[in-house]
Amino acid sequence: PKVIGDYHQRELPDEATKARIDELTRLVERMGEINLTAIEEFEEQSKRFEHLSAQKKDLEDALSQLEQAIKQMNRESKRLFKETFDSVNDRFKLVFPKLFGGGKAELMLTQPDDLLETGVDIVAQPPGKKLGSIELMSGGEKALTAVSLIFSIFQHRPSPFCLLDEVDAPLDEANIGRFCDAIRAMTQHSQF
Repeated sequence: PKVIGDYHQRELPDEATKARIDELTRLVERMGEINLTAIEEFEEQSKRFEHLSAQKKDLEDALSQLEQAIKQMNRESKRLFKETFDSVNDRFKLVFPKLFGGGKAELMLTQPDDLLETGVDIVAQPPGKKLGSIELMSGGEKALTAVSLIFSIFQHRPSPFCLLDEVDAPLDEANIGRFCDAIRAMTQHSQF
């Protein structure tokens, strides 16, 4: 009863207040109907967002770790390749003249600045010939150069046994003798 009495004692709203009431009424009408399940939907979508955000963070962390691992592997691969290449090249420079009875040869990188993508060229000069590419050699010279490279790799990292099949086929008598001497010299580490 007191509230009703209080209501009647209040002043009537002026034009500014009526305009504000109309404005707020239009605003409420524009908002549309009240969605009674909005709070539940919001909570559900919030949980889903948190779950997906956690998954995204996990994926980003995994990607970052993978990138670090790739960088580490690339560094290690470059280091190991360079060490192996230098070691095999040094041995190749010594083995080639022994098998040929003179001459010289070396391995060269096609892209020395990019060790992960580089190729390897063989430059060889049998005794009495001009320095050139392996493609300019005879079949026997190619075979003996390949054997020199195989033996150089084998000396760098020997294995318990080595099987050579028809390697001596394109070699002449003098080269076969040097080939057999090279094999005999390597039998202390491996079985041929």
